[in-house]
This record gives sequence, C-alpha cells and structure tokens, in this order.
Amino acid sequence: MRSIVGLWRWRGNPLCRRSDRREAWLALCAVILIVVITPAVGWLGASAAHSALLQNAKEQERGRHQVWATAESVQTRAPLDSDPESAAQRPDRHRVVAHWAAPDGSNHKSSVGTQQRVQPGERFRIWTDTEGHAVSRPMSPGTASSYAALAGLAAGVGAAAAMETGRRLTVRQLLRRRYSRWDEEWARIGPDWGRTGSNN
Repeated sequence: MRSIVGLWRWRGNPLCRRSDRREAWLALCAVILIVVITPAVGWLGASAAHSALLQNAKEQERGRHQVWATAESVQTRAPLDSDPESAAQRPDRHRVVAHWAAPDGSNHKSSVGTQQRVQPGERFRIWTDTEGHAVSRPMSPGTASSYAALAGLAAGVGAAAAMETGRRLTVRQLLRRRYSRWDEEWARIGPDWGRTGSNN
C-alpha cells in the first residue's frame, strides 16, 4: 500500500524508475485480488464444507440410535484443566461401566463416558451404532455450521496468505533484478568514479 501511495505522489518525477512503477502496480493488483478473491474463496470453502458436514450429520443420524443403559459401577474424574477456577466451573466427567441392549437385540457391556450423575443400578441414555457399540452423539446442524464457518475462514485466510506470498516473491525478484543492474552499471562506471575529465 505504501508503494501505491508513493507511485501516486511521484508519478511525474523523472527519478521514478520503471521497477518502482511495477512494484506499485503489483501492490495495487494484490490488494484488489485480496479484497475480491478472499471473500469468494471463503464463501466457496464454507459452502462446500457445510454441504459435506450436513451430509455427514445426516448419515450419523441414520446410523446412530439412543438406547437405555444400566449402570453397574461409576468412576468420577475431575476435569483436566491446569486452572482450578475454570476447572471448578466445568462438570465432572463420569466413566460408567454399563450394559445395554443394541437395536438388533444383542447385549453389550462396556465403559462409557457421561457428564450426568448416575448411580449403580440407574438407567441412562447413550448413543450406539447399528451394531450396538457406544458412540458419540450425532453432529447437530449448528455444529456443522460452526465448523463450516471455520473452514471458510481458514480458506479465505489461506488464499490471502498465498497471494501476499506471491507478491512478496515477485517483489524480491524485482529487487534482485534491480541490484543486478546496479552492479552492472557500477562495473561499467566504477573504475572511472571521481576522476576528473574521465568522460573526455
């Protein structure tokens, strides 16, 4: 952006080199591309991720079921947090050894995690797959939308970073070419620098 302002101020100055103009135009094009392309890439990324996540959520809803489980033993664990104050605000995690009947009628027994307090012999709800294995709850549409927004944001930031990286690499090539020309010019006039009448 600074090079764009500099080009506008010195556009009529004979000391403004062709490479300065190229660098300024390159910066202007990069800004325009970032402003135009970044939102588009972010929106496309969010839309694609949202469609895929919603499809995944629907598949999870079809393949997961809530069943009643009966607790046999309960083990309470405090939240894993280094800050005692924030840990006190989080619910305790419980590991429950329970048994339940799968949707196909088969019996299962395993250790499952829950945040609700249960006592041995009590019944509580868990999620299982079609084979009766304990699984997490299906993804909700709200969670899918949140993940899609994060994916879109990451895609937009990645596109902007890629364009800025390309601009910096191009500017570096312009600088190398400029320094190379300076070296060639110095090699031509350097031996005669400071000599009186060297141009005669």
